[in-house]
Amino acid sequence: MSDTTASLLRRIKSGADLQSVVRAMNAIAGSRIAQYETAVRALADYANTVDLGLGACLRESPVAPIGVAPIGVAPRRVAPGPGDASVIGAVVFGSDQGLVGQFNQVLADHACATLAALPGKAQVWAVGGRVRARLAEAGLALQTALEVPSSVQAIAPLVGQIQVESDALRRGGDARFYVFHNRPLSQTLYEPVAQRLLPLDAQWWADRAAVGWPNKNLPAVMGAESTTLRALIGEYVFISLFRACAESLASENASRLAAMERADKNIDELLESDRATFHRLRQDAIDEELFDVISGYEALAAPQPQ
Repeated sequence: MSDTTASLLRRIKSGADLQSVVRAMNAIAGSRIAQYETAVRALADYANTVDLGLGACLRESPVAPIGVAPIGVAPRRVAPGPGDASVIGAVVFGSDQGLVGQFNQVLADHACATLAALPGKAQVWAVGGRVRARLAEAGLALQTALEVPSSVQAIAPLVGQIQVESDALRRGGDARFYVFHNRPLSQTLYEPVAQRLLPLDAQWWADRAAVGWPNKNLPAVMGAESTTLRALIGEYVFISLFRACAESLASENASRLAAMERADKNIDELLESDRATFHRLRQDAIDEELFDVISGYEALAAPQPQ
């Protein structure tokens, strides 16, 4: 067998091994997407319960009580606007691993553009080493590095760490907080979004107060209203950050799934081309050997001169 066919055999074997790895990663990404999407859906019922509790508290006291610190995130995406905060805190959920296409680049560009339009000095907590590198290249002031959760169970400790870090900045003075993450649109598509963190504005209070109770038996707030409201706002913060992290993880695996599908298709095309080339060269070698045998037979069968 010639060196060309031997090298082709090695390429075909390596390609088949690589395709097995790609398909395994494809299956893992698909299963993880389902895991994180299930977590987001399961969180919706609890979020609705917290909204009902906030609505009940705010109907008792339509104006935010004195002493209740605005520690939650806004319930909707907001466009960057002017403000008088001297410090802007931001949490950016990215990825630690590669093979995710433009996942981190798109998110970092969106975060940089949004923060650049806001007044004040930005301090950023990056979740994931790869997006942290992108943000560092943009010249943003990076704080404590945070690791991407490896499962749904690891999201809650990360959220707790983010809350501790944000509280430390909040105690240093007036500040605004934003969270940036990719949100899944479909099985393989996503979009970068920004949610405003501190402070909870008047529209947020009005939206919560407008939440209607599902039946005619109106609830009563037990204990001090400020204590109950503060506890519910803390739960609202947790839910919002948990949802942002879970959606980011679902988007990351969606991007990886799309990358693995493209890689699988490309490997298929290369393997098909290499196999066709190998069979052609092998057939040429067989034909050449047959011609040699026939030529030798004809030479032996020809009448020998006396």
